Amino acid sequence: MHAMRIEYETKLDFKDVLLRPKRSTLGSRANVDLVREHRFRHAALRRGSVPIVAANMDTVGTFEMARALARHKLHCALHKHYPLAELASFFSPERREDNAYAFYSLGILESDAAKFDKVWSRTGGAVEWVCIDVANGYTEAFVDFVKRFRERYPSVVLMAGNVVTADMTEALILAGVDIVKVGIGPGSVCTTRRMTGVGYPQLSAIIECADAAHGLGGHICGDGGCTVPGDVVKAFGGGADFVMLGGMLAAHDECGGEMIEQDGRRMRRFYGMSSAEAMEKYAGGVARYRASEGKSVLLEARGPVDDTVQEILGGLRSACTYVGARKLKDLSKCTTFVRVGQQVNEVYGRG
Repeated sequence: MHAMRIEYETKLDFKDVLLRPKRSTLGSRANVDLVREHRFRHAALRRGSVPIVAANMDTVGTFEMARALARHKLHCALHKHYPLAELASFFSPERREDNAYAFYSLGILESDAAKFDKVWSRTGGAVEWVCIDVANGYTEAFVDFVKRFRERYPSVVLMAGNVVTADMTEALILAGVDIVKVGIGPGSVCTTRRMTGVGYPQLSAIIECADAAHGLGGHICGDGGCTVPGDVVKAFGGGADFVMLGGMLAAHDECGGEMIEQDGRRMRRFYGMSSAEAMEKYAGGVARYRASEGKSVLLEARGPVDDTVQEILGGLRSACTYVGARKLKDLSKCTTFVRVGQQVNEVYGRG
């Protein structure tokens, strides 16, 4: 029998820290290089990119988003619900400029594997990035699926998750994963923590999982919890190799989600993929044995995603000059986190 345990060591979220500035010889933020070329443990692919990934939510991970972000060398994890023919067309070798940074996303059902197999065949094996995505990466079924997938498709860069602990990060990398997706419950439209009481403060999860992954030549993607560009900086500072964004990229022109007029304002719907809304749409409703673990919100329409990308990249470049990192690759080496009780002065509101 296991006894109940309590961990007393403080675990941190993005709001609990700031980065300490350091003397630097960097002249201008324009000199900061945000492109990284990763050497993966399993896949041989080498392609420089800005390692930010649009989340595989159907309101964010769209073909339009993938095309827009590819122009900036950012990644997009497509959502799982596109029809087979559309996916095969998008991932065809002739459309490399659109799909060069796009992840194909799938779950661990046999139907998911069969659909990917067909896309793989129709494109002549042109899919380079794959994301195996489940809410709970701690099951034997998940690890077994990952192992079988890696054996069948040795060439793909494989991202899989989600987990939040070092032991499971190591297990997944040894099972064939290149990039472990880290985060349980921090997303803006995720209610897992409220519904289940399960989770882990996101910055500590990133720090601990990155340490475990890097020891094995693996990588991690911090998934969830970023609300402002400074949070993206902190995720990279904590050792994340990639950072996945949902809410920060939601409600743009390139997003899915219905458009609604409300009080003269244009609003877009944004919801979690475990929400009742998503399950109604794709699974015929919330199954009787489970609860919804996501919510649905209306966000003011935000125009083209390019402006938001420039804001995020501008914040990253500026942070690198504050701590003396010439490239994004060096940011975690230059990071000293300071524990804080307050992040920002809100005397004139939270803008």
